[in-house]
Amino acid sequence: MTTTRLTPATAALLTLPPLLWAGNAVVGRMVTELVPPLTLNFLRWLVAFAILLPLGGWVLRRGSGLLAHWRRFALLGLLGVGMYNALQYLALHTSSPVNVTLVASSMPLWMLALGTLFFRSPVTRPQLLGALLSMAGVAVVLARGDWAQLARLKLVAGDLYMVVATISWAWYSWLLARRDEPDAMRADWAAFLMAQVVFGLGWSGLLTAGEWALTDARIDWGWPLAAALLYVAIGPAVLAYRFWNLGVQRAGPAVAGFFGNLTPVFAAVLSALFLGEAPRPYHALAFALIAAGIVASARR
Repeated sequence: MTTTRLTPATAALLTLPPLLWAGNAVVGRMVTELVPPLTLNFLRWLVAFAILLPLGGWVLRRGSGLLAHWRRFALLGLLGVGMYNALQYLALHTSSPVNVTLVASSMPLWMLALGTLFFRSPVTRPQLLGALLSMAGVAVVLARGDWAQLARLKLVAGDLYMVVATISWAWYSWLLARRDEPDAMRADWAAFLMAQVVFGLGWSGLLTAGEWALTDARIDWGWPLAAALLYVAIGPAVLAYRFWNLGVQRAGPAVAGFFGNLTPVFAAVLSALFLGEAPRPYHALAFALIAAGIVASARR
């Protein structure tokens, strides 16, 4: 049986995206009154495209291999750029950042299920143990240290949107582990992400057009929205995707999925800070359980 080596450097790579994505959920919630959710996703990736253009724009040239592998990048763009983020912003209109990230923390289970069903990746006992420990950490955050809170939990439409989003992200992560594109494109992270964003903009553009045609969409331009767009484009988009892609290549999709459970912990802390409240002791307990799940999942 092959093993997955989780080094400190790889763990750091996979920890940064959940932190940035937690901030993405908080910021997305803050601008719900300023911009429609699908439009926010399109604008986010439009800014990211402008950032990536001088770094990996060569992939748009003829002979780069993009057209030869357009099906792969069209699917990656749909799952990772078009669907996941659009559904998350849509979910934030009816659900809180903590709830949204908590639903997304079911990622390890979807990772293991998709890996077994479609990618011939057997589930090991350490991975099951890691999933249980990580989900226990999520439950601690969900209960806020009081288990009676779980009995009063109510799911809303946003939570269901996040279930679909999480499945799409799990599928996206497994596809990242497959090396079907030219080596030059895989070696250049900006070009590899640019290839996904090009098609992702097409998908998100179609969704945005539908949003404006079917709803009374409007945008309130100003410095708050501009600052939010810069953050969600630079941090959760460009930097987080770079770190996540590299981490998945090093540790594998199944192990990487466990790091997603750090997102609700970070979201709870960030939400508490924005509300002027200090982090609670149960946040530390949840972090310890999730970290234990990560370590257990990477063992032989």
